Order: sequence, then C-alpha cells, then structure tokens
Amino acid sequence: MAHTFVIFGASGDLTSRKLIPALFRLHQKGRLPEQTRIVGLARRAYDNDAWRDLLARSAAEFLGDKFNADQWREFAQNILYQQGDITVSADFAALKIFLEELEGGRSATRVYYLSTAPSLYGAAAASLGEHGMAEESSGARRVVIEKPFGVDLATAKTLNAVVHQVFEERQIYRIDHYLGKETVQNLLVLRFANSIFEPLWNRNYIDHVQITVAEEVTVGSRGGYYDSSGVLRDMFQNHLLQLMMITAMEAPARFEADLVRDEKVKVLRSIKPLTGADFACDTLRGQYRGYRDEENVPPDSQTATFAVLKLAIDNWRWTGVPFYLRSGKAMSCRSTQIVIQFREPPHMLFENKHPMSKVDNRLVIQIQPAEGIQLHFQTKAPDAGMQLRLTELDFRFQREFSGLMPDAYQRLLLDALIGDASLFARSDEVELAWGVIDPIIAAWQSPAAPPLEIYEPRLWGPPGAVRWMEKQHREWFDSCPILH
Repeated sequence: MAHTFVIFGASGDLTSRKLIPALFRLHQKGRLPEQTRIVGLARRAYDNDAWRDLLARSAAEFLGDKFNADQWREFAQNILYQQGDITVSADFAALKIFLEELEGGRSATRVYYLSTAPSLYGAAAASLGEHGMAEESSGARRVVIEKPFGVDLATAKTLNAVVHQVFEERQIYRIDHYLGKETVQNLLVLRFANSIFEPLWNRNYIDHVQITVAEEVTVGSRGGYYDSSGVLRDMFQNHLLQLMMITAMEAPARFEADLVRDEKVKVLRSIKPLTGADFACDTLRGQYRGYRDEENVPPDSQTATFAVLKLAIDNWRWTGVPFYLRSGKAMSCRSTQIVIQFREPPHMLFENKHPMSKVDNRLVIQIQPAEGIQLHFQTKAPDAGMQLRLTELDFRFQREFSGLMPDAYQRLLLDALIGDASLFARSDEVELAWGVIDPIIAAWQSPAAPPLEIYEPRLWGPPGAVRWMEKQHREWFDSCPILH
C-alpha cells in the first residue's frame, strides 16, 4: 500500500533538522515503506526542485558522512511541495485535491505531521475534519502532534476535545522523542526479557530511583518562550514523567500499544498527590545566574530553570521508594540517566574494617549522550587484604553494535507510518501527567513557594539540592556521562 507523509509547517527547523534526515536514513536502510511520498506544506513559495535542493543541503549538514548524493536523488524524487497557509481553509481544499491526484484514487495511508506552532494544532485538526481528510474510506489516516500538548491540564483537555472531534484516539500520535531513544526502548527489554532483574525491581531491594535530565546549554535565544514555560512544563510533564512511567510500570500482557499505555497510565494514577507542606518539603527550584540577562527575559523573573521533585508511587511494588526527578539548564554537562539505587546489605560484614569502602549497588541506565547500561558492585581489591573496590560491568551500544545510533525520530516516524502507537502518548496519559505537574506550578506561584535558589552555571544545580538530599541520608549520583 502507498503511504503519504504530509508535513505541515514544512519550512521550519524541525523538518530540515530532524524529520527529513530521519526519513532519508530509513530510505537508506530499506525500511521506509514502498511508495512513500513526502509532501510539505508551508506559506513560502517553493517549487518541488527548490525545496528538494534546500532539504538536500540541510540533510547533508546534519547527516555528515551518512549522506549519499546518489541515494538522495533517488529519495528526493518522492519529495513534493504544496504552498499553503494552515490558517486558510481554502488551502486545505487545494491540498486535498493535490493529495488525491498524487495517490491516483488508490488506497493509501496518510500521516499528517503537525510541525507547526502549538497554537495551530487545534486549527489544523479542525480544518482536516472540515474537508473530510481524516475519513478512512480510502486508507488509514493518522495525525502526529509534537509537544507541548497544552500548557496545563485545562488546555490539554481542550486540545484533546478539538482533536477528538476529527480523529479517533487510535489515529492520534502524540510524539515525545525521548521514547524513540534506543536505551529507553532497551529499558523495556532489560526489565521484561530478562529474569534476573524482575525479582529485584521492587521496594524490597531498591532504596530509591533518580531520573536526571541535565542540559549544559543555557536558554539563549529562547528566553521569551522559556520564561512563560519554565523547567516543569518544558521537561517534567513530558520527558521525565515518561522515563518514570517506563521505569515503574508493570509488565503488559503483550507488547501492544494499548496494553503498554494502560500500564503507564496506572503509574500516573498511583502517584501520591502533593498537598500542603509537601510542596515546600518535596520540591526544590532554582535559577542559573545570568538567566535574567538573557534576551526577552524580565529582569525580575521568578521562572525556574532547575527543579527537583520527590514523588511517591503508592502501589504494591513501589510503596516507600522515593523517585527523585531532576532537570536543569546551564548544568555541569549534558546527561540523561536513570539510577536505580539498591538497598545496602542487611549485615555489613566489612564495614568495621573499611568504613569508607561502603557504596551500595546501583544500576545506571544512560540515555544520552552515549547510550548504555552500567552495574556498580563491590569486589575485593587484589593483594590488599579485604579492602573493597567499586567495580563496573557495562554495556555500550556503540561498542556492541556497529554504526551510528539511530536518531529517535527514525523509530517514531516509522511507527507512525506502520501504525504502531506503543511509544506515543495517549490522551488520558497526557492529562494525568498535567494533573501531577499543575499543582506544583500553582504552589510555586503562591506566597508559600519554596525559595528560588540562584546557582552558578556549569554546576549540578543549587547547593541547596545537595543539602536537601543529605537530609534524607542519600546523595545524588552526580557524574558526567559514565559511558563515552
């Protein structure tokens, strides 16, 4: 069956930097479904050749030595451009005619990718419905929606309602590129395809879980957007809660989209709501020094660029195991990792002889920049009596598998084309995630908000975050990427 991939907002940065390079790599690997055509729609006046030339230059830049001119010419034959404005209904009518002529009246799967400003998502979906472009009598119709999906629970519900007037939930693919990363997918395999971890993956053996998304970059030119968003909307509602769900979920009966997402939703439903003094005790916020000097940032801004949340999952597996979610900008390095910190042994046999050698076991799942898994455990140092040493076993994708790691968009775009929604968010999942974050945002805007701590760039956040963790008799795993 033919496939048509329609990109709204095709002249934007996401198209040239991520979407087209990912589709081209799928073509190079022979994974792009046969008869796949890519249609871009934007307001700028390009013809097919001009847009192809523009995309060729950007693909060559972003793919480097993976770009092949001969393969590109073959791929580019199926790239087409249609000028149009997403806010003009008549342009959707013209696009409909264009697509029907392109498909020649034959059955074809269509994927509409909304690579536009989030404020246009609802209008685009409504126009697709108005012109009958979501109707499936001549093939599947799907819509891919980028984050952010709303800016709070109320706007997420409104957007869901608008999109649901046109598309059924099974047709909607809410994308979070973190779920396309190999290590995130490998976490599912690590947990559910191996018998050695499941007996340990619970409150009896795990002391706590740390999930960190550290960004080395500052806000830069995105100050205007970021100051209205902040770290909770930008990172926690989507990326960090997604990683938490996959870490904590139960095994689905089968690896099918709805069953996987059912288990993820159960995690969100089990998160204990923060109330009263919890917001001061279990959250921490900071702002890097110099943020208020960024372009389009008010000089008295109280927007947090760093946050820590301590969340509890009240279910049989996780009761009593705190989940520490942490993210910030202008930090020591770029690193995304999940740390499973195991409990200390019930009897410390060697503690009296070598008290400084005790380090509890931990499993470190590194998601970026390098991708891999490392297990920390104690061994005896050779020729040193009973002196202990922390030792690592590690798995690195780049060492075990040849070639570059695929960009996350390759997996996600292919799944959208073939109709696998396992790694995409469902409407109830999005709304429940906002239900976790909204009360924290509201509390931070109240007079009782925890203080906004200023931290120096290139550190691991405010010094208060270290003291906060020490009061709980724990410590952060502050390590720049352990795998390279």
